[in-house]
Amino acid sequence: MAESITYVRDRFIDAEKPPASDSSVIAWLHRNLFASVTDSAMTIVAILAIVWYLPAAINWLFVSAVWTGADRTACLTTDQGGQLPAGWSGACWAYVNDRFVQFMFGSYPRGELWRPLLVVVMFVGLLIPFLMPKAPRKGLNALLLLIVFPIVSFFLLLGGTFGLRHVETSLWGGLMVTLIISFVGIVVSLPAGILLALGRRSQMPIMKTACIVFIELIRGVPLITVLFMASVLLPLFLEPGNNIDKFLRALIGVSIFASAYMAEVIRGGLQAIPKGQYEAADALGLNYFHKMTFVVLPQAIKLVIPGIVNTFIGMFKDTSLVTIISMYDLLGIVKASFGDSGWITPVTPLTGLIFAGFVFWIFCFGMSRYSAFVERRLDTSHTR
Repeated sequence: MAESITYVRDRFIDAEKPPASDSSVIAWLHRNLFASVTDSAMTIVAILAIVWYLPAAINWLFVSAVWTGADRTACLTTDQGGQLPAGWSGACWAYVNDRFVQFMFGSYPRGELWRPLLVVVMFVGLLIPFLMPKAPRKGLNALLLLIVFPIVSFFLLLGGTFGLRHVETSLWGGLMVTLIISFVGIVVSLPAGILLALGRRSQMPIMKTACIVFIELIRGVPLITVLFMASVLLPLFLEPGNNIDKFLRALIGVSIFASAYMAEVIRGGLQAIPKGQYEAADALGLNYFHKMTFVVLPQAIKLVIPGIVNTFIGMFKDTSLVTIISMYDLLGIVKASFGDSGWITPVTPLTGLIFAGFVFWIFCFGMSRYSAFVERRLDTSHTR
């Protein structure tokens, strides 16, 4: 019987040099744009599209645009370069400049504009330190931003007290309405969504059934329906003579709608938490409140930050639907201005819509970038 021969290596393999880190421009282009045949083809198509469309877009938006003017005649000039149809100009930014205050504040009395401007200053002054991770006194900052600021802003904008002139909410409009509805929706929907998500996972049948019915009912209808019900049907349940302000109805409708969607986002995070986390909290003797507050919810919310921000962005854009109840946000008031005979031109509607779209994009992109920053800061894995 032949003896088995076993080979045992008596020395380690020589260490290899680490892979070279090429940070040159050519290496970046190859790695990101031309890594494969498909990537190269898509890159070439994209470059051709940019070369074809970008010069014309820049010409229309900036080079041939009309920046100053008192009425529509300023935007009816012919493009000197011959790149635009006869009777057309570039973008009519003179129209946006003339209507800018209306786009921002609606029909709010011009002599009282210092009040919404003061609200903007307070909001920015409280929001910036609230978003900065290392800013001190976070608890006080959150209290001022989420509790004190809305109350002060309500009395400041509405007036009727402290000697301020009363300004009906029907005069509010523009970006101010968009930001107010979005802010209230965000502040209300996140805690309400957490409670609904916990209620849906509750072991109490009545609580669980009530949360499921609420979530599925609201998610099963479009936001327009919710706003219509809040505006038209809600007053029918009140006693004669009692009425709820139309703007408040919009706030209630948007908050309810966003809360239902937020609940499902939070529930997804709760289901992603391993069972061992719950068992470890129980083993430490934590009650339900402490277990959820200190163990489960922090991990769940961290997992679903993209979903939370996505819901916020969707809600911010959906505020344009309040026009169904005769409330005019930024997009609504821009569209309403198209009927002004003083600014009717072929390019006025497109210019107004581009302006509104750019403003929406600024806010949505800002929320997206901040959420990415929070994700990176809270990332505790080793696979960033």
